Amino acid sequence: MGGGGAPMSAETKDIDLERAVASRRVNTYLRLSSTFAICATLHLVVGLRWVWIWGALYTAIQFLETWLALQLIKRPQSSPDRWRRFSVIALPFLTSAVFGFLAIPLFASDARFAPTLGGMLLAGALMNVVIVHGGLRSATIAAATPYVGYLLVIPIVARQANPDAPLANALWFGALLLIAAVAVASRTLHAALKAEADAKTEAERRRHEAEEAVAAKSAFVAMISHELRTPISAILAGAGRLHSEAPEASSKVHAQLIADAGGLMRTLLNDLLDFSRLEAGRMSVEKSPFNLRQSLSDTLRFWRPELARKGLKLRVVGASTIPQWTLGDAMRLKQVLNNLLSNAAKFTRSGGVSVTLRAEIVGDQVRLVVDVVDTGPGIPEAALPRLFTPFDQLNESVARLHGGSGLGLAISRELARLMGGDLTASNALGQGAHFRFSALLEAAEAPVVPTLGPSISGLRVLVVDDHVVNRRAVELVLQPFGVEATLAESGEEALELLRSEVFDAILMDVYMPGMDGRETTRTLRAGQGPNRDAPVVAVTASATIKDWEACAAAGMNAHVAKPIDPAELFSALAQVMAARDAVGPFRTDVAASSA
Repeated sequence: MGGGGAPMSAETKDIDLERAVASRRVNTYLRLSSTFAICATLHLVVGLRWVWIWGALYTAIQFLETWLALQLIKRPQSSPDRWRRFSVIALPFLTSAVFGFLAIPLFASDARFAPTLGGMLLAGALMNVVIVHGGLRSATIAAATPYVGYLLVIPIVARQANPDAPLANALWFGALLLIAAVAVASRTLHAALKAEADAKTEAERRRHEAEEAVAAKSAFVAMISHELRTPISAILAGAGRLHSEAPEASSKVHAQLIADAGGLMRTLLNDLLDFSRLEAGRMSVEKSPFNLRQSLSDTLRFWRPELARKGLKLRVVGASTIPQWTLGDAMRLKQVLNNLLSNAAKFTRSGGVSVTLRAEIVGDQVRLVVDVVDTGPGIPEAALPRLFTPFDQLNESVARLHGGSGLGLAISRELARLMGGDLTASNALGQGAHFRFSALLEAAEAPVVPTLGPSISGLRVLVVDDHVVNRRAVELVLQPFGVEATLAESGEEALELLRSEVFDAILMDVYMPGMDGRETTRTLRAGQGPNRDAPVVAVTASATIKDWEACAAAGMNAHVAKPIDPAELFSALAQVMAARDAVGPFRTDVAASSA
């Protein structure tokens, strides 16, 4: 009952055998209950008392088969138990032989409809065999063989019991027809199960290939990110220093132009990284207390001069109804709102932008709703369905006139959904585009404000980075804060300096050739030098949660992402210095230990 094909491996046969054993175990209660029903019916209706002996024998074989099946499942690969595996195949033959034997006396009986009952019993038993053992050819043949034998014998039995019956010879045709039907059903079921298994294997292969492709793309994006952040850091640091020191107004304008270009490059790079994380399912939002009013006010205040420069008005409604302190991700919330205001400023030539704020308090949660409506041309109806499609823009002129990657809205919507809300777009009646952004936050109490924060002026900081541009860029960022920077180009050189000089903190590049930042930090923490407990701030272009967790496990105390933002670097240094001061004066401990 089946066609040819490639030989199955031993592992595949084991899996099919275990599947068949499990399927028979599931049907054990059904077979036992059917046996009891048959015995009771034949005893009460036909008067066959000996049928209970048949039922007891069949039940005993069932229990033996169940016990052997349990042994197989417990020790599927045990070589000394091969006889059990053979028994699991042989016992279905014996079980079928005992169960099908009942058809013989039914066909030999002169009671009305007794042969019909015998035929139904064999037909039902055969179909059950095909369904239960459809995945294992040998088990199907073993269990079906006794029933096929009985089907070939019953015409002879029926002819002997009813020699004058004209339809006795027709039983041969019925028996052969039933055997053929069962064979076709078995072959069809086996082909369907094989197709299902092949489909699952193919789907698993494609899933594995897709995961490898995503991993390769993520690695590529991380590599490109690391390479691009180095020159961007230098551009931003150099432009900032030039702007602060240049006496001529024209030089300041040029410095600002460089800084704007560097900022645009950083924005595009961050969009690509965010999209890559979202696509790989690795993006997450933080939950920390922040001043919601202040965050929204800072974002709106940032855009007011830009809109005024274009002759546009910014109208804000409902700011007083917003709660002050909430629990959520302030940075991602600002990112979405910045993107919406950027789009409004980009496409609006006259009139203004209206921002309506609304908060719904639901228990200990806050549902923030922000409507951004401009007086621009609106969104073409044909473009609405693809507005949030990555790398897609309204038309070619948009990319030519305004630039951008076409990722901002797609990223903003995914971030909104990660924050429990959504981002939708429509055309405002009589106005321009209307974007509605919502996010689910949690109510929070105002955090305790420390009385006095630490100053980083006068600190001695070791800057470790394998790239000379990065070292110089960090030095330029630290100088306005009054921080003395010592530069090291490798982990090995950093450890030499750390063994001989005392530093207040260390800025450690994570990815360096040879000894990387994490290995350098682990070596520092395991040693006995004067800087063993010095705070280490990780500086990395791969700003993912996984990387930061690995940095913390290596002994690093904080992190900043490249390109370095001066405010973030100041905050990180202030944070680690505050934590150090809370434990105790570091310099005093070092002096005592080295005395």
